[in-house]
Amino acid sequence: MDTLKMRTAGTEGPAVLLLHGLGATGAVWDGLMRQPGYRWLAPDLPGHGASPHSAHYSFGGLAAAVADALPERGPLLVIGHSLGGVVGLALASGWFGVEVTGLLAVGVKVEWSEDDLARASAMAAKPPRVFPAREDAERGFLKIAGLAGLADADPDGVVETEGGWRLALDPRAFAVGAPDMRGLLGAARCAVVLAAGENDPMSRLEQLRALSPASIELPGLGHNAHVEDPGAVRAALGGLSA
Repeated sequence: MDTLKMRTAGTEGPAVLLLHGLGATGAVWDGLMRQPGYRWLAPDLPGHGASPHSAHYSFGGLAAAVADALPERGPLLVIGHSLGGVVGLALASGWFGVEVTGLLAVGVKVEWSEDDLARASAMAAKPPRVFPAREDAERGFLKIAGLAGLADADPDGVVETEGGWRLALDPRAFAVGAPDMRGLLGAARCAVVLAAGENDPMSRLEQLRALSPASIELPGLGHNAHVEDPGAVRAALGGLSA
């Protein structure tokens, strides 16, 4: 695979790897990356944004691609959102040659029903939708990433194609499946904090605490807490790295 697109910011402090959720791009971390005190690294995951597509999507495959794209193999703190939180857990195992010293996983969906998995498989099987205008595709990008009303569309989130515009997202990424959270948490070689916005319907505090009693809630925030209030996520990271 060709290398992943990597956004960087900051020149001093600990290195922090930022891993976005399914359907988004590294641009969701722009607010956090403007804050001082860290060196930020934010890739577009395979099949997203300006990064290449994969022949197959798995948590391990995504983690391996991120590891290969890193300018340094650690020590690194990691913040992962949703899918990115699971990829961060895979990296925290040490299996991919990256030294992770702490992980904050925000908004990870830990309970999956058969209906959830069936819907994800159906989305993975659909061909990319072609929109007549770029603005329509950008609205589609924001909707699928859960960012409508929270952020502007990343220009890398859509691409021109025959007959119009489509999302840069590879639909096959939806087939990544449900994570083995207990197994991944057990394999992690660093401190892991699971977090969820108070109003996140996909990731509830009681679900997270059933896996890890130290899980935290981010008051007043939803699924994309890192976009809604970057400062709250930075504060949680500070607690992890203290």
